[in-house]
Amino acid sequence: MQTTAFTKMHGLGNDFAVIDLRGGAGVGASAKDAAGAAGANGALADITDAQAKAIADRRTGVGCDQVILLERPRAKLADVYMRIRNADGSEVEACGNGARCVAALVMAETGRNHVVIESVVGLLDAEAAPDGRISVDMGEARLDWREIPVAKPLDTLHLGIELGPLSDPVGVNIGNPHAVFFVPDAEAIDVAALGPVLERHPLFPEKANIEVATVLSPTLIRMRVWERGVGITRACGTGACATLVAAHRRKLAARKATVRLDGGELEIEWLPDGHVRMTGPATTSFTGRLDASLLG
Repeated sequence: MQTTAFTKMHGLGNDFAVIDLRGGAGVGASAKDAAGAAGANGALADITDAQAKAIADRRTGVGCDQVILLERPRAKLADVYMRIRNADGSEVEACGNGARCVAALVMAETGRNHVVIESVVGLLDAEAAPDGRISVDMGEARLDWREIPVAKPLDTLHLGIELGPLSDPVGVNIGNPHAVFFVPDAEAIDVAALGPVLERHPLFPEKANIEVATVLSPTLIRMRVWERGVGITRACGTGACATLVAAHRRKLAARKATVRLDGGELEIEWLPDGHVRMTGPATTSFTGRLDASLLG
């Protein structure tokens, strides 16, 4: 029976099923598995929305926040092309924790400590930090209302929407749209109730990731997140980047700070050139194979 190799990974509990569609042995596969995996994954050119949703199901599938697909790069400078499917099957533009996990896999595969990941939003430079973490340049923070995007011309420093205890978010695009709400106590906010409503607010034509954040000091921010197409996750790399940018724009934090998420901490820096650098761990949980029946 034909099967498909995958690697289960996570960044601070934000977890992924990574599937290699490049026609090789499959990331995480041993050399002795090369022939079998090449035949299985080589025949798999893509997955549908329904297949991604089935893989992500935590009762009947692998269970993950996102399914990440690795493809051959389009750009000469890139080592791999990364695509991301949310747990609901929808395809999204960026995933910070996922980028670190992909970087770790490709570094292990190539033996290099610097790789370039290509995605729909451009090229992401990734480097191995001395302490074993992975550092990724997530690209430039986009701040214009058209780039978030929002449905009408607005000052993205004050989007002017509210729901319950949440009001006046900052809009930031770090490969995908974010609305960052600053609150006195992020722990006290019912993200499960407010997140899905705000995600689908008419102001956000492509929906939005919703962050609630408390600035504990100029270099430490506590953040919780509702991810569009997923729900509450233990960590969101692009959300952490957006939160640091929003906090600095509001003059609440420095350009470099630690963002503390439910799953752990990320180090975020908004560089002078406008790019945002994210540093954090990438962990492999296990490898395995998807039965053909799961893919329908």
